[in-house]
Amino acid sequence: MGFRRFLSLPVAVVLVLIGFVYHTVVFLVIEPWLSLSTAPGLFNALFFTGLGVMAVLCYVIAVLKDPGRIPLSYMPDLEDSGVALHEVKRKGGDLRYCQKCAHYKPPRAHHCRVCKRCVLRMDHHCVWINNCVGHNNYKAFFLFVLYVVAACIHALILLGGQAIQELGADSEMQNTDALPKGMPVSSSLAFSAIVKVVCAVVLVPLLVAVTVLLAWHVYLLLHNKTTIEYHEGVRARWLAEKAGHHYRHPYDLGVVSNIVTLLGPSATFWFIPTATGHVGSGLQFRTFYDQADPRSSR
Repeated sequence: MGFRRFLSLPVAVVLVLIGFVYHTVVFLVIEPWLSLSTAPGLFNALFFTGLGVMAVLCYVIAVLKDPGRIPLSYMPDLEDSGVALHEVKRKGGDLRYCQKCAHYKPPRAHHCRVCKRCVLRMDHHCVWINNCVGHNNYKAFFLFVLYVVAACIHALILLGGQAIQELGADSEMQNTDALPKGMPVSSSLAFSAIVKVVCAVVLVPLLVAVTVLLAWHVYLLLHNKTTIEYHEGVRARWLAEKAGHHYRHPYDLGVVSNIVTLLGPSATFWFIPTATGHVGSGLQFRTFYDQADPRSSR
């Protein structure tokens, strides 16, 4: 079942890394620097804990939730006038059919070689969640990346602030000769310093990587594309321009409609992964050709 996806080295690495960063920031940075008994310390600890809890919640949902299965009974409805032909036709004019799964594919569905089945509105297979990112868990995946970026920024600000204060305090002590020269540093303080340095070394490249990933998926979200559709669109645009035509991604309904489609109809719940994050069953999607047709969002 879904819990077996946690039996993966990349998933274990993500969970251990989250725990390591959380312990370092809260107990080795906030507590000795600001103190959890003060308002600034308590606020930063609660805020960072909130980011951590939301990141873990989004991550668990992204791992456990099935990205979207095609019902065995699915058949493209050729008689429905509300269905755009390009949604059920391939380049050669035949119906979209998966030879490996031996059934028809709805629009935006693709076969995953790792999961060995077709996935609704497949974006990509992510080794870090040991699952596909698809119609049902895309919002959780997107929010996980968003909360990780926010948590990394907050953690680096706290690490940097404490480091600046400690450097200033050490400099002041040396200038006033408050400590005898050659006084040994306690092993606990040395270990704490090493752990914080390791945490910062891990956080910097991690922040760069997840920020790039977030920027990419913000672009995809604003244009209602998947990673697969982006690469398909590059060739489609080239072919259209070569033939003297203008190419437009068929599922791009405009920024506001694209956001609502993926994050939900209410902005209040956009950042909550358990709230409905998509419109429809994943078997049929609205296009800019048929936005006015209410049947196209079933």
